[in-house]
Amino acid sequence: MALLSDEQIAQMLQKSPQWKRLGKEITRTVHFNNFREALAFVVHVGLLAEKMNHHPYIAIHYKTVVLNLTTHSEGGLTEKDFEMARQIDAIA
Repeated sequence: MALLSDEQIAQMLQKSPQWKRLGKEITRTVHFNNFREALAFVVHVGLLAEKMNHHPYIAIHYKTVVLNLTTHSEGGLTEKDFEMARQIDAIA
């Protein structure tokens, strides 16, 4: 899968406004009412990651979940990251 250009990344981010670029990654922070909801969300994202064979960095901070996506094998952002982001948005 080919790396996206800066212009392509900017266009993709316009379609996924909850995500922000952070160097060679995109990141999103999701807030929940309690730890249980945050953990349930992480489980759903984990199952999705296994299905897509694309695994984000995930950090849980009590009621807040931070996700970072990048395509490690390519060393940056690809369409796979943005597809994963769209799928995560559907869960959130």
